[in-house]
Amino acid sequence: MKVPVTVYAEITPNPSTMKFVANKYILPSGESANFTTQAQTKGYSPLAEELFKFPFVDGVFLAANFVTVTKTDNVSWDFITMQLREFIRDWISDCKEILLQSQEVIVADSSDTIPLPELEASEYDDKITALLDQYVRPAVENDGGAIDYVGYDAGKVVVKMKGSCAGCPSSTATLKGGIETLLKQHLPNVQEVVALNQSM
Repeated sequence: MKVPVTVYAEITPNPSTMKFVANKYILPSGESANFTTQAQTKGYSPLAEELFKFPFVDGVFLAANFVTVTKTDNVSWDFITMQLREFIRDWISDCKEILLQSQEVIVADSSDTIPLPELEASEYDDKITALLDQYVRPAVENDGGAIDYVGYDAGKVVVKMKGSCAGCPSSTATLKGGIETLLKQHLPNVQEVVALNQSM
């Protein structure tokens, strides 16, 4: 049974990624999954596994109603956007499986090989999470990515960028100019914001 679905392609601030937005939810709200190799997709995401079969696909990020694809540098979006858009649309339209297991159990991107710092729970965790959810997450998702709060330690807020935000040239500016400024305004104890998967 086919379900009518519209998918449109949207450029992101990261020139290597394209966001493919569906007019229906493909994952439950708040869920996301990030894959940087085909091996990581096996048993977790049939859609991501199939996307990696395209020779130019270098990464797949799945979220509420969009799929962000990272391409290799040897091909222009002009040649592959339509092909990817049709593929994703047909997959969703055919009601095929998107994600089999929650991201919680997936070691699904290169930054996951970096051990998460052992950060103690702090009195600021709830406030920081609320600020990120209200002001940052919608903008980051709009750009085809996601941000996870890792923890707070001695004035430093640690986050993890996913999807188009990981490795994006402008994400350092977003991190320092946007997120850091926002948190400092609301929480004087915050001195800096760093991302696990970016060299700061």
